[in-house]
Amino acid sequence: MNTRHPTRLIAIVGGSGSGKTWLADRLQQAWGGPAARLSLDDFYRDRSNLSPARRTAVNYDHPRAIDWQLVEQVLRDCRAGRLTRLPHYCFASHTRLHEQEQWMPMPVILMDGLWLLWRPSVRELFDVRIFLTCPTQLRLERRVARDIAERGRSPESIRDQFWKTVVPMHDRYVAPQVRWADIVVTQPPSEEEIERLLELLRAPAFPAGRDIHYRATTPLWMSHPSSEIVAQLTPTT
Repeated sequence: MNTRHPTRLIAIVGGSGSGKTWLADRLQQAWGGPAARLSLDDFYRDRSNLSPARRTAVNYDHPRAIDWQLVEQVLRDCRAGRLTRLPHYCFASHTRLHEQEQWMPMPVILMDGLWLLWRPSVRELFDVRIFLTCPTQLRLERRVARDIAERGRSPESIRDQFWKTVVPMHDRYVAPQVRWADIVVTQPPSEEEIERLLELLRAPAFPAGRDIHYRATTPLWMSHPSSEIVAQLTPTT
């Protein structure tokens, strides 16, 4: 892990409905120190130049829907501990809100998103990379509940989009990112497992091999090829 920078960036990546926001919230609450949140959702490209009909035809489950130049700019500002400006996005209208938030990075930043590990130039900016795995049916159920409550969509439109675009794009662009993860969390983790994840994230120097896999099953900690790290992290019984 690169410790030369004043801000520690943690990426939380997984498919739609995998629990990224929940895990980021949970880690922030339990951190015990100054920790802030960012979401890739706020960096969708502004579609205000398109008619409402054309906006609905855009594939928002493809990485090109994101303003990656702005993502990199904000992350580099965070790495340097500089004041930055955050966009905010409206999913109901598929447009970026005019107001940008002036934001000073905290020592720890948890950022969640579908494709944070896809682009090398973005991936390299994170100190720790977490990937969430979650069964497809559970992800669909969570997405339906979220989009009805937060985005004003009908259950039929949500399910139709999920099977037509979300699942194919997940298989093509989201799932392959597991190869670049430091930690793999299988949903849903228990409170004990969250505490052990926090223990690892709080470590002064995260293992440099980027080969640690965290599974919410027994055994909790698995490592390849270094078994020494696992011995240090796994509590004795």
